[in-house]
Amino acid sequence: MPAMARLSVNVNKVATLRNSRGGAAPSVVEAVQVCVEVGAPGITVHPRLDERHIRPGDVYDVAEALEPVRDRVEYNIEGDPRPDLIEMVENVRPDQCTLVPVRPGELTSEAGWPADTPRAALAELIRRFRDQGVRVSVFVDPEPAPIDWAAELGADRIELYTEPYARAFERGGDTLRRSLERYRDAAERAAGNGLGVNAGHDLDLANLPTFLTLPHIDEVSIGHALMARAMFIGLGSAVAEYLQITGLR
Repeated sequence: MPAMARLSVNVNKVATLRNSRGGAAPSVVEAVQVCVEVGAPGITVHPRLDERHIRPGDVYDVAEALEPVRDRVEYNIEGDPRPDLIEMVENVRPDQCTLVPVRPGELTSEAGWPADTPRAALAELIRRFRDQGVRVSVFVDPEPAPIDWAAELGADRIELYTEPYARAFERGGDTLRRSLERYRDAAERAAGNGLGVNAGHDLDLANLPTFLTLPHIDEVSIGHALMARAMFIGLGSAVAEYLQITGLR
């Protein structure tokens, strides 16, 4: 049985579907409520500047919906450290903010922060968020240099970018073995630096159990695969499947 890890359900794709038609359906807040009722211990939103899915209003609506259960359900806002994102985080005071780099034209996150990213501004922002009671996670590739960089910034956690692992899992064999070793080394290095370890991107029902055999995994953030599964079996049932894998059900 894999070690227990918290599941944070990313509800971006609910907003994507809503935005494709206009109007208010499906409701992001209703999706959050379903996830919470089934037992999800975390909710993630990623408000991008182009508002392709989660919009600023959603960030505040989800915060209001979670207020009665914040003692047991964590709220994670992720995004690049632009002024409006910073304002949302400081207004809402989520449990966690995950700082993610953005590349022009990307459909979804493609890589973590490079280790040569200038430190001063990010370190100051992390200090500000932490002073306001917000835990800060930094999205990085599973390599020593960016993990050490995140620790030097004063981050609380890293989030390991797991798309390379997902592709390795599909290939199997030595490719998968080498990938697992890479992520194991990354998790061990993070723990040695005093960092918690989150993970996300392309994790799904097939590859998650193997990934969770790795040490030190505190949280996994899953959106696309979970919502795709929900189309066929319902959102509550899909969340329940992932909760069973993470050991929380």
